[in-house]
Amino acid sequence: MSRTRSRTFAVDQACAVAVEPARAAAEAIARPGEVGEHLGFESEGERVVTHYFACLDRAYRGWRWAVTVARASRARNVTVSETALLPGADALLPPAWVPWSERLLPGDLGVGDLLPTSEDDDRLAPGYTVTDDDSDQQMIFEYGLGRARVLSAVGRDRAVHRWHAGDSGPHTPLAHAAPAQCSTCGFYWPLAGSLRLGFGVCANEFAPDDGKVVSADHGCGAHSEAVATAPGGAEHAVPILDDLGYDLMEEGVPEAGSVVASNGEDGSEPLGHS
Repeated sequence: MSRTRSRTFAVDQACAVAVEPARAAAEAIARPGEVGEHLGFESEGERVVTHYFACLDRAYRGWRWAVTVARASRARNVTVSETALLPGADALLPPAWVPWSERLLPGDLGVGDLLPTSEDDDRLAPGYTVTDDDSDQQMIFEYGLGRARVLSAVGRDRAVHRWHAGDSGPHTPLAHAAPAQCSTCGFYWPLAGSLRLGFGVCANEFAPDDGKVVSADHGCGAHSEAVATAPGGAEHAVPILDDLGYDLMEEGVPEAGSVVASNGEDGSEPLGHS
C-alpha cells in the first residue's frame, strides 16, 4: 500500500524577511490600529510565503491577518499576492452550516410556506392509477388509488412511533392520571386500516386532544365513563341512649315571689290552653 507524500518547500529567505511589505499590505485594507504584532510565517510553495499578523479588532478576536508574498524566479523584489483575514485556532466561528431539509423541525411550516418532498422520499411509495370509469370511488378513497404517491411502510412506522411517544401517547402525566384508556371511551373514533387497533381520533370537545390522533392506551379526565364522586356532608354519630341507669335529680325549691299554679287556679286550663 503506497503512502501519499506531501511535498515540503524550502523557505525563501527574501520572502521570509519581507515582514514590513506584508504589514503595509494588511494595513492598507484594515482600519487604523487593527493590525497587531507579527505572529510568524508559513511556506506555501516555492518562493511563496504567508505572513500572519494579529487582528486587534474586538469583533474578530482570535482572527489574524494573512498576507501572502511571492518572488519570481531569479527576481530580487518580493510582491504581495493576496491579503485576507482568516480565523485562528481560538477564533469565534459560526456553527457549521446545515441544509434546510435537515434543520427543519415540526411546527416550522407557516401560512403560505411550501415544503416540497423529494422524489426518493422513503416515507412515500408509488400509488396506483385507475383507468376504469366504473371503479368504486370508496375503494379509491380508502386505498389511495388515483394518487401519485401514498404512505409507505417506513412513513407509517415513523408516524406510529412519533404519535405513541408524543403528548397523545400513554407515557404522559395526563394519561397516567386518567380513569381509563381511550380505547374504552365513547368519544374515541378508531382510524381505518391497519392502524385501527392502535390509534384513533378524539371527538370530545372538552378533552385536551379533541380533533387529534391519540393512541388507544392514552387517556384523560374527559373519559365518557368517568363518574365524579359528589362531596358528602359531615356524618353525625349515632346517639347512644343509656336506658339501664338513672341520675338523681334534686327537687327544685321555688324562688321567692313565684306563684305555683295547680289545678288551674291561675285561670289557665290544666292542658295549657288559655
